[in-house]
Amino acid sequence: MTLAHRIRLIPSIEQEMYFRKACGVARFAYNWALAEWQRRYAAGETPNEVALRKALNAIKYAQFPWMREVTKNAPQQAIKNLGRAYATFFDDIKKYRRSEIPWKRVRVPNFKKKGKSRDSFRADNGTDKQHPDAVAVDGKRVKLPVIGWVRMREEVRFAGRIVSVTVSREADAWYASFSIEVPEEPVAHVLANTVGVDLGVSALATRSDDVPKTSAPKPLRRYLKKLKRLSRALSRKQRGSNNRAKAKTTLARLHTRIRHIRQDALHKLTTDLVRTAATIVIEDLNVAGMLANRHLSRAIADLGFFEFRRQVEYKTAMAGGALIVANRWFPSSKLCSVCETKNEALELRERTWTCASCGASHDRDTNAARNLARYPESWAGSACGAEGAGRRPQTTVKPAA
Repeated sequence: MTLAHRIRLIPSIEQEMYFRKACGVARFAYNWALAEWQRRYAAGETPNEVALRKALNAIKYAQFPWMREVTKNAPQQAIKNLGRAYATFFDDIKKYRRSEIPWKRVRVPNFKKKGKSRDSFRADNGTDKQHPDAVAVDGKRVKLPVIGWVRMREEVRFAGRIVSVTVSREADAWYASFSIEVPEEPVAHVLANTVGVDLGVSALATRSDDVPKTSAPKPLRRYLKKLKRLSRALSRKQRGSNNRAKAKTTLARLHTRIRHIRQDALHKLTTDLVRTAATIVIEDLNVAGMLANRHLSRAIADLGFFEFRRQVEYKTAMAGGALIVANRWFPSSKLCSVCETKNEALELRERTWTCASCGASHDRDTNAARNLARYPESWAGSACGAEGAGRRPQTTVKPAA
């Protein structure tokens, strides 16, 4: 099993200059390989990233001697990334021809421009026989090729072999993303309970086990006025000026802060879930359809539903739990969690309702979470109603790793 751990770096001025050079070399190699790929394709050849890497190695020291100043992994990995980009492009074309995705989802690789693409480069560990430990970690510092030891904000949390490290820049901060090989050992969850989780806008997550609702931080809503102000300030600055560069960095810092607040809340929520529940049941939400609602699109995008599901998927596997994704046509909000009577007249604006059959009063979100917790027993083998039968799979179960 390969895990990733991203840590902020504390580079010196010289180390930051090296990072910028390495990112520039990686960007140049990517653009050079893309131009060469297009030229060979136009000439009737069949280009591939292996041939392009060999071609660059044959000429780089003669034509581009400044590449010697950084690790050789920087340009090589950039060309590998181009190969993966084209492989994804060709796969998307096949999916489009099979009507699996719309044309707007098909993306052809484009040239990278300085300042408009995320700067990064990768250093592999053990690819050089003369330097088998090109990347090493010692407490709160990491050894990188050429530049040596760089300080970090924290230690690496996972114990295993470091395969590679990707150094990237976000706003004016540098981060190292470690790819670590750890032994894949099956684990069993210490609990045996099932918890249903209902996601929403007013409350980010509502659980079925009477744990208080988790409120959404909504960082975009909190900083929207400041975001607009900084965006207007950037647009007024003259292109190419130092003031424009400063305004751009200030705006990027705010975007980074918004993303980090959202990520922090989601990580705390998903970690608490997998520690306190062996089986987690969530809904297969149609996020794209929800974003089409112009009244709710910004609020929904500010919550990060896709990121929540992604984190729950890999964390349940690591903790020895299981994730069940209920069919999106399952009427979790409309069903009475006491007598299972369906309230067809329930509208979205109604946050509380009373069952006409048994008289039970329900909070909409809590009732949905309780119905999701019972989903494996009562609905896993059913048709989920006539309107949803045969459209989508009933459940997706993620067993322990």
